[in-house]
Amino acid sequence: MAGAPRKICVVTGSRAEYGLLYWLLKEIQADPDLELQLVVTGMHLSPEFGLTWQQIAADGFTINRKVEMLLSSDTPVGISKAMGLGLIGFADALDDLQPDIVVVLGDRFEIFAAAQAAMNLRIPIAHIHGGELTEGVVDDAIRHAISKMAHLHFTSTEIYRQRVIQLGEQPDRVFNVGAPGLDSVYKLPLLDKAELEQALDFKFGTRNLLVTFHPVTLEAATAAEQFAQLLQALDEFDDVHIIFTHANADADGRVIASMIEEYRRRHSRRVSSYVSLGSLRYLSTLKLVDAVVGNSSSGIIEAPAFRIATVNIGDRQRGRICAGSVIHCAPQTDAIRAALLKIFSGEFANTLARVENPYGQGGASAKIKELLKHAPVDGLLKKRFFDLEVLE
Repeated sequence: MAGAPRKICVVTGSRAEYGLLYWLLKEIQADPDLELQLVVTGMHLSPEFGLTWQQIAADGFTINRKVEMLLSSDTPVGISKAMGLGLIGFADALDDLQPDIVVVLGDRFEIFAAAQAAMNLRIPIAHIHGGELTEGVVDDAIRHAISKMAHLHFTSTEIYRQRVIQLGEQPDRVFNVGAPGLDSVYKLPLLDKAELEQALDFKFGTRNLLVTFHPVTLEAATAAEQFAQLLQALDEFDDVHIIFTHANADADGRVIASMIEEYRRRHSRRVSSYVSLGSLRYLSTLKLVDAVVGNSSSGIIEAPAFRIATVNIGDRQRGRICAGSVIHCAPQTDAIRAALLKIFSGEFANTLARVENPYGQGGASAKIKELLKHAPVDGLLKKRFFDLEVLE
């Protein structure tokens, strides 16, 4: 590629999203024809969520801009005001950086603000993980809205590719590359049990669970009740050791965090909790536990790569394509208990060896990098709506 390197600006706002973007950042950073620009925002900059921007810097990435936007509030009003602050901050950051393409992943409100700013500044947007469904949360609408603002699309399955096209996007701009988060599963040298126990200051038991539960943001104030139902179910498995990770910066997320800490204090012998594990410790934990429990997308996308079970609770992930290792249940104690009994049964455990992950076998980051490198930027901004054949 002749001339100046193409400037690729990647935005990250949360610990989980950064883990999914890590290998793409490495790919861009290593390519002499590309210049990586990194904008960090949201939970990365918050002491409450572990100041995870420091890990990004420790990983060898230059942070070009920090966009402060989180308020000390997890109410719907506070989230709405944070989005407004983000739009202002991203407008300044992107105007200063003048990237050729802005890369965003997923569906969170921080990313929505970044996409709005890029759209107004007439900067082409590349969107990762479009076309998916999470019908229980506001993220579902945000994801589809970002897809309509974006100009290049990198989906994690062919069904999701078809759905983005159904939104009116031109098929030659929509690429099924698989899930980039799986690259870490296959590339990171994961910790063994002894190393992980030392890193976490946690002792694994005979049976172990990794629990992550986020608010279901299209439901009004259900977080505390649903999480209480989960904790009641866990109480019935008093020999099981549990690792909790805290909820995201969503409405009512702090309620869940306080309930986790209270539960940990009451069961300190077998329960531990972490604001952020980071990719290495998180994936190393996935490899060693019996199941992922809660409503995190990692239970849908990454857990099947380790052939471990997932107990997916409630509607937060409703609509996603799932492997056979995922058990869905209502956010009620009896249903959660039944799901846990099933995953601990030998019969279900025997099926896990045959699980196939619908999100691919890795390699997405390299594919995305090549597409970002070679996509013709001229003409990207003007989009034509792609009409599906009208059914009679």
